[in-house]
Amino acid sequence: MENSKLPPFKPFLAVALILGGFGILGLALLFGFTLPTLGPRWLFFFFGAASASGLALPVIYFLHWRFPSPSPVTPAIIVRQAMWVGIYFDLLAWFQLGRVLSLPLAVGLATGLGVIEFALRIAERSRFAPGDSNNG
Repeated sequence: MENSKLPPFKPFLAVALILGGFGILGLALLFGFTLPTLGPRWLFFFFGAASASGLALPVIYFLHWRFPSPSPVTPAIIVRQAMWVGIYFDLLAWFQLGRVLSLPLAVGLATGLGVIEFALRIAERSRFAPGDSNNG
């Protein structure tokens, strides 16, 4: 029962394996062979975002497959939502390094990122497309 509105899964799986493997391998090398100075700290955020985005990509694809939306989902939307997960991971790590992370802050960040994504989806849905039969 393949959903015709979703792009094929194989390209997403390949990107998820490359991005997740690159991020996890980078984090492992970073933790094993460096000291926590300024350069490796920024590398931690880079590899953390890459690994979180790579691991979230198949999950987000599955959620779009399991709970289809009335508007078509493009590959850019799925990748953007996976990147939001990477940004969220980096924000949580940043606030934890400053010892200010709390549950209300984590929930507020997730809610804010969700509202931004919702607004982007509404804006994409409301664009005028001359060849679209739904525009009258």
